[in-house]
Amino acid sequence: MSSKPKPPGAQLNFEGAMDRLETIVEQMESGKLPLEDLIVRYEEGMNLVKICQERLASAEQKIEMIARNRAGKAIVKDFEATQEPAAPANVIDETENENDEIKLF
Repeated sequence: MSSKPKPPGAQLNFEGAMDRLETIVEQMESGKLPLEDLIVRYEEGMNLVKICQERLASAEQKIEMIARNRAGKAIVKDFEATQEPAAPANVIDETENENDEIKLF
């Protein structure tokens, strides 16, 4: 009997949120829900996506990598996310050149 109702998803873990999100997607794709229910499911799904993103961000902050120093001794250091290098802008996709079609867009 708490005085404040807990917000939906407050106790939901990542796996639970993903399971519920999959169920919502299946329901929406079935084509059997009226528009009003689709909107409610969409809103719930967006909230679940936010929960999943928050859980993943939290997990990423907790990840630690184990590395070995020169003496072979295991050391622990914080996880540092690396960004993938962007592809150069001047690289041309060869499949486009092999195609005889003219693309307008």
